Amino acid sequence: MVRNNEQTNDNPPLDRWRVDEVLEPDRNLWGLPEIAQVAGVSVDTVRRWYQKTDAPISKPGGRYFSTRAALKSWLCAR
Repeated sequence: MVRNNEQTNDNPPLDRWRVDEVLEPDRNLWGLPEIAQVAGVSVDTVRRWYQKTDAPISKPGGRYFSTRAALKSWLCAR
């Protein structure tokens, strides 16, 4: 029920991660913590993916790197 010019909104609020995904789908992810946070796994899991799988994670200059779009695509294909 709508009261006193209140509008109902059936959409969930946008949190920081959903907004980033919409506005910056190809955002660069630098470092194990950032990659792990986007993937929803631990830092150790990301390190293991880098060593033992075809995950789209590289290590240019000694620092772990991926893009949000490539990582999400790889995760969805698994």
